[in-house]
Formats: sequence, structure tokens, C-alpha cells
Amino acid sequence: MSSKKDYNYYDMFVKMVDYSCQSAEILHNLFTNFDTEQLQEKIVEMHNLEHGADMCKHDMMNKLVREFITPIEREDIMELAQELDEVTDNIEDVLLRVYMYNITTIHPEALEFSNVIVSCCKALKKAMEEFHNFRKSTTVQTSIIEINRLEEVGDKLYTESVRKLYVNCKDPIEIIAWTETLDRLEKCCDACEHAANVVESVIMKNS
Repeated sequence: MSSKKDYNYYDMFVKMVDYSCQSAEILHNLFTNFDTEQLQEKIVEMHNLEHGADMCKHDMMNKLVREFITPIEREDIMELAQELDEVTDNIEDVLLRVYMYNITTIHPEALEFSNVIVSCCKALKKAMEEFHNFRKSTTVQTSIIEINRLEEVGDKLYTESVRKLYVNCKDPIEIIAWTETLDRLEKCCDACEHAANVVESVIMKNS
């Protein structure tokens, strides 16, 4: 009998969402104490996390093609890995937009948005930590409901933020920059919900 430890997909899901949590914290901390001098450094730091999430996903896919038996359906593993990777990608995209559009001042609504993203990622991580026990755990479903709630908060924040921007701002360049940045912030919440939807689908299939 081989003593080699089996590859644990559930642990890898947790690892992937941890990259998202770290990325969300970097974004929120930067927005809280915004300093353009730190932007380049934070972009590198964020990209390293995004690369780590990519490598985690690729490792999972490489294992999957050689695996005979998987804990859940292969298609679900592939979809969830992709959706978790998208969370980190979308958070990085926000930071890149801030850099590309040369944003020098953070709107209060953007700071509020980054806080919602941190909460979304934390709820998603909590769901992933209990996902291995999804047939018995009530925590997973509670976390999914919380992610859905936070995504709705993000939707409302996006609508009101964009309206406030177009009502109050007279600079067309600033309008373009912040319209795109707010759109990317909203996509972060969407990405968390998409991952949660895959988890919910797995639970329904296996109930």
C-alpha cells in the first residue's frame, strides 16, 4: 500500500481563495491610506498573488487529467477553480485601472467598495473551509447567503456611485477613469457570487 498522501482538492480551493483574501486586503489597505508612491510596489505584490493563484489552478488541472476518481464531478472542480481564480484576477484589475488612469485621489465610495470586497472574500473563504463537509455543514450555505447579500450591497453601491459621479463630476477624464474603476470593483463582488453559485450547484447535485 502506498503511503503517499492523496491530493486534496478542497485544500487547494481554500488556498486559491486565500490569494483572493490577501489581494482584497492589499487593495483595501491601499485605498484606506492612498499613496501613489506605493502603487508600483502594490501592483507587483498583487501580481505575485495573482500568479500564485494561477499556478494553484494549473496544478489542480494537471492533477485532474491524471486522476481516476475525484471527490466531486470533474466539471465542477474545473469550473470552481476557474471562478476562484477570477476573483483574484478581478481584484488585480482594479489596481491596474487605478494605475492606468492615473487616479490620485480615492473616492469614499471606492473605499466602501473595497471593504465590501474584503467581506465577500472572507465569506467565500469560510465557505471553502467547510466545503469538504458540504453534505453535513450548515456553514457553507450560510456563507453563500452572506455572499449573495454582499453582492447585492455591491450592486446598490455601484449604481449610486456611478450616479453620484455623473451628477457631481465635470471632468470627462475623471468620469471615464472612475466609471471603469467602479465597474471593475463591482465585478469583484460578482466573481465571488459566481464561485458561490458553483458551490451551491455542487450541493444541489449531491443532496
